[in-house]
Amino acid sequence: MKRWINVFSKGLFPENPILALLLGLCPVLAVSTSATDALGMGIAFSFVLLFSNIIISSLRRFTPHHIRIPIFIVVIATFVTITDYLVAAYSPQLHRNLGVFLPLIVVNCIVLGRAEAFACKNNLFLSFADAVGMGAGFTIVIVLIAVIREVLGAGTIFGKMIMPGNYHPFILMILPPGAFILMAFLIALQKNLAPSPPSSPLGERK
Repeated sequence: MKRWINVFSKGLFPENPILALLLGLCPVLAVSTSATDALGMGIAFSFVLLFSNIIISSLRRFTPHHIRIPIFIVVIATFVTITDYLVAAYSPQLHRNLGVFLPLIVVNCIVLGRAEAFACKNNLFLSFADAVGMGAGFTIVIVLIAVIREVLGAGTIFGKMIMPGNYHPFILMILPPGAFILMAFLIALQKNLAPSPPSSPLGERK
């Protein structure tokens, strides 16, 4: 259990995929203008990562090493397709807002990276912990960025106005430069609180 907690906690802060490893930044910067869209993206990403890790870890002893990457991509693409259909069916507006970034989870370097670096080398129990931790870390950061950008840039949070009527939105925050500036501050904060970067995101072979 202690090792499970250790693997899980790495994705939350010391090896956070966005702030520490600097992976998957494209969807983070693109969809974080709205907290609702960011939360939807985080949940979709976590769903794909979790079930991809489970399947890849379960099949690790039967996966030929020389064709493992194509197999990983097929597994990931399967769950991305399922996610895409579910979002389109139950939340059409979210599906429209996420646009191309939802199907692009197939080639998200975090998902493929965790499959290659961890899931295919560790048992199901630890792979589950890794996926939950990395998914939670991704979701927390993208929602945090979106909340800050939405509040400052539009005066709303999850679409509801929270600022007084005379509030003048800081438009820069909902534009691409604002996303980069905010990301820089958060990365600097993470580096300050965790000055020793992870030596390697690779897992141990089991």
